[in-house]
Amino acid sequence: MHRDVSTPNRVLLALTLVAVLAWLVLPLASIAPNRIVPGSPLHAHEAFGWAGALAAIPGLLGLAVLAWRPSSRRLWLALALALLLLMGLPLWLAGAAALAIDPSQPQARMGLGAAFWVLLFCLALMVIELRTRLALGTAAGWLMGAGVLAAWWLAAPWLEPLALWREYQGRSDQFAEAVVDHLLLVGGAVGASLVLGTGIALAMRRHTGVERVGFGVLNFLQTIPSLALFGLLLAPLAWLSANVGWIHALGIRGIGWAPAFLALLGYSLLPMVRNTFVALSGVDPGVLESARGMGMSRGQVFWQVRLPLALPVVLEGVRITTVQAIGLTAVAALIGAGGLGTFIFQGLGQAAMDLVLLGALPILAMALVADSLLGALTRRLDPRLVSGASA
Repeated sequence: MHRDVSTPNRVLLALTLVAVLAWLVLPLASIAPNRIVPGSPLHAHEAFGWAGALAAIPGLLGLAVLAWRPSSRRLWLALALALLLLMGLPLWLAGAAALAIDPSQPQARMGLGAAFWVLLFCLALMVIELRTRLALGTAAGWLMGAGVLAAWWLAAPWLEPLALWREYQGRSDQFAEAVVDHLLLVGGAVGASLVLGTGIALAMRRHTGVERVGFGVLNFLQTIPSLALFGLLLAPLAWLSANVGWIHALGIRGIGWAPAFLALLGYSLLPMVRNTFVALSGVDPGVLESARGMGMSRGQVFWQVRLPLALPVVLEGVRITTVQAIGLTAVAALIGAGGLGTFIFQGLGQAAMDLVLLGALPILAMALVADSLLGALTRRLDPRLVSGASA
């Protein structure tokens, strides 16, 4: 289908305006002599002079020019320019660090300023907008591209004075352990909720009473704040650990992974059960009747017809549950469950925002990767989308 690209792309124009204002007005970084002393904001014009700061504007304005009458060729050029600006962003920070940090102060460090985050956010949204307009590639392909971009950033000469990088260097072993703990909690909770949620959804389809009671209980669990639910689980788990030998032998305590796992499982059940129940109930009865007419048994109808047709909606529940669990697992660090939330709460306690970012940024990356991959898998398995693409 022909796409009309003659009208200005207002999304790109608005993002370009925000990026230019952020570059000129907001601090690009903050410079601190050590970890204890708060950093001083550093604007682009303070680091490079007004001439140097204005030298970055033509690249951003070039996006606005290309977006004014966005033909297909201009959109391709805009995409290339946006990616080049993303690749060049850490080089500007490296230059600012080289000019602003005194070599005689080896403990000096650079924090990321508001202008950096706004530029990163705007450029990423521009790439997403251009990808949508040009209908380019799959989510998996773009995730690979994002990985290449991340590798370039990690290889750029801006990391050494970066406060976030120094926080990682001092905790690299703890960071790897926290990532593993986080993934294990998320994977265990999502996997258990998929098995248990499927069983509950099947029971709901057979018994109307189970449906009413089940959704009532699951909806009630969602209303309990996460910290309150962790607290409610502490006493019974501590009692069981003290009085039941095999539970104690499993390492189940009032704090740690056990209450975190149970709370995550409770929060994960509602989206999993709801999507599975809707998916299994929404299969066209005519298709099921045709399958029975072909002589299929009840089990064959379920495994070969109903479940494959319901699978995209079930996977949508897995996607929602996974993204939710990745975020909630951060709170579990408060009860000794480990994970990346440990760095977040340590940073909050020490007023060290770079330590907070060391925990928060990987959580954000995990959520984005899980959402993109599971969303792409859902679209791949949806027969309506497949038939539409082939048509």
